[in-house]
Amino acid sequence: MVTELSEVTIRPAGPADASAIAAVHVASWRGAYAGIVPDEYLASLDVDQREKHWVESLSRPGARTWLADADGRTIGFATIGPCRDEDAEPGDLEIYAIYLDPETWGRGVARDLMRTMLADVPPGVTVTLWVLADAERALRFYRRHGFSPDGVERRDDIGGKDLTMVRFRRS
Repeated sequence: MVTELSEVTIRPAGPADASAIAAVHVASWRGAYAGIVPDEYLASLDVDQREKHWVESLSRPGARTWLADADGRTIGFATIGPCRDEDAEPGDLEIYAIYLDPETWGRGVARDLMRTMLADVPPGVTVTLWVLADAERALRFYRRHGFSPDGVERRDDIGGKDLTMVRFRRS
C-alpha cells in the first residue's frame, strides 16, 4: 500500500498512456464496484482489452483525458468531452470517467483531477456525468464538487446485473 505520494502532476494524456490508464481503470473498477457489480464480471476485466479501447479513445478528437502521475507512475485519470445524452444542449459537456488506483484513494488526487477538468470548462457550460446509484463514495465526491442529481436515471446491465445509473449535473 502507498503510504505517501510524492508531488502529484496532472497532465494531458496521449495514446502512449493507454497501458497505464487501462491498469488504473481495471484496478479502480475492482475496488470501487466490489459488492455492487458481480464479482465474476470484475474478475473478468482485462487490462489488455482496456488498453486497446484507450489507444482508440486517445487517438480520436473530441474528448480530453487528464492523468495524475506520482512516484513515476500513473495513479489516476479523468476524461471529459461532449455530452452524449439525447437531451443535451449544444456545448454541454460530460465527464466520462474519473478513476484512481485504489491505493491512492483519500489523498486528494481525484479532487485535483476534477479541479483541473472543471477549470477548463467555459463559464456557464453545463457538465453532466453518470454514476451508479449504489456507489456511495462516488456520490459523495460528486456532491462535494457541486454536482447534484437532476432526476434522470437509466438502467444498465453490467455483468448480468440490472443496475441504476443516476445523472448528476453542474451548471
